Amino acid sequence: MVDNVKDAPEKVAGWWERTTTFFTEVRSEMKRVTWPTRKEVYATTVVVVLTSIFFGVYLWGVDLVFNSIVGWIFRELGA
Repeated sequence: MVDNVKDAPEKVAGWWERTTTFFTEVRSEMKRVTWPTRKEVYATTVVVVLTSIFFGVYLWGVDLVFNSIVGWIFRELGA
């Protein structure tokens, strides 16, 4: 138990150094990031919205077809 108390200041100092190093490295990496332009963000947003609408309509259609098929099966079998 005594050893843990003696090591406490070193652990706190080590924690502070690691935290400082971490944030220094984060800042360095953020400077290297290539951020998209407003035009690129707009273009990719349009693609995502259109793709979502397309697949939403597609899955709605598939659901209608399967619903019709299952309904027909139940009507034919009298369930």
